[in-house]
Amino acid sequence: MDKVVESAGAAVADIPDGATMSVGGFGLCGIPTVLIEAVLAAGTTDLEAVSNNCGVDDWGLGRLLMAKRLRRMVSSYVGENKEFARQYLSGELEVELTPQGTLAERMRAGGSGIPAFFTATGVGTQVAEGGLPWKYDAEGNVSVASPPKQTQVFASPEGEREFVLEHAIVADFGLVRAWKGDRHGNLIYRDSARNFNPLAAMCGRVTIAEVEELVEPGELNPNDVHTPGVYVQRVVALTPEQAADKRIEKRTVSS
Repeated sequence: MDKVVESAGAAVADIPDGATMSVGGFGLCGIPTVLIEAVLAAGTTDLEAVSNNCGVDDWGLGRLLMAKRLRRMVSSYVGENKEFARQYLSGELEVELTPQGTLAERMRAGGSGIPAFFTATGVGTQVAEGGLPWKYDAEGNVSVASPPKQTQVFASPEGEREFVLEHAIVADFGLVRAWKGDRHGNLIYRDSARNFNPLAAMCGRVTIAEVEELVEPGELNPNDVHTPGVYVQRVVALTPEQAADKRIEKRTVSS
C-alpha cells in the first residue's frame, strides 16, 4: 500500500479543531517541523499536544503556541519557551506535567493496547497524591489541579513497595519525523533524533510521518527499521531544503 501523500497540507487537512496530537522530538531534535507548519497554515485550533516539550518561541510546537492554537499540553519539560510559561501562568494554557519516563511509557502503552500500568515514579509526591496545578485563572489561582491516582503495594526485589497507576495515552493523530522512510510507512530515525518519535508514532490513531529521504519498498533493511509501517498511515517526502532546515537549540563553540 502506497501511503505517500502529495503534500504536508494534504496530510494534515483532516485534523479537526480540538484534536489530540502526539508529536515526536526532543528539544529541537527530530521534530516534525514541516507538518507542524502545515497545521499552523490550516488554521486548526483548540489542540491538545502530547510531546516531551513545546519547542521554543519561534520553532516547532512553539509556532502553534504563539498563534494560540494549543489549549492543552501533556509534557515533561517546559523550559526554553517564555511564551509557554506566560500562557500557563496567566491561565491561557492547561499543562499536565508528567515525569519523562512515565510519559514515554504512557505513549508506548497506548500504541501497544495496554490501558494502564503501575510505576514507582511519582509515589509520595503530588504526581500520585494530586494537586499539581494544571491550569491557573487570570488572577493566578489554581483552577484545575491534577486528581489523586490509584496506588497499590506490590512485592519487589527490595520488598513490598508502593506503585502508582498511570493511564495510557492514545492520540487522534501522531506527527513524527524520520531520516528515511519507504512508501509502506516503514521508518528509520537517525541517532538521537529517534527520541520520542517511535512512541508518538505508536500512540497516534492516524500517524503522519515526514521523511527526509523517501525510498522504495524493499530498500530498507528490516533489521534497521525503528517504526514498522503498521503504525504509519501517511508519509510526506520532504524536499532537500526542508530536510536540511534544522535549528540548533543551544549553540556552543570551542576556542
